[in-house]
Amino acid sequence: MKKIQIINGPNLNLLGKREPTVYGNTSFEGYLNELRAAYPTCEIAYYQSNIEGEMINKIHETGFSFDGIILNAGAYTHTSIALRDAIKAIDTPVVEVHISNVHAREPFRHVSMLSAVCKGVILGFGLDSYRLAVEAFVKE
Repeated sequence: MKKIQIINGPNLNLLGKREPTVYGNTSFEGYLNELRAAYPTCEIAYYQSNIEGEMINKIHETGFSFDGIILNAGAYTHTSIALRDAIKAIDTPVVEVHISNVHAREPFRHVSMLSAVCKGVILGFGLDSYRLAVEAFVKE
């Protein structure tokens, strides 16, 4: 059984309420139930924090024992060298995920501090971006 950790960053606890035209109307918890049902051969753990240091702690905690990490770092994607260093420090591969197509949004969202140290990047497919990331780990 593959162990996959999903880590969501700031403001993603508001999915379903926050800017529905960008992020949709579904809460992540509702989507997570569907994702787990679609991949019964995977153990999919979920963690969300609005605090950068807590996200780093979760990366450290799971980065040597899980088969994959799916990381949506939210706005920290564009600013956090500390998250980048945490990803570089672990053995577990990380897939960077974004719900929206960040390249079709404000220019400051076009730069990721994380992409270069991640196994891959999936963006712009709504919540289905997470499923695509799970699929990438399942096919390994």
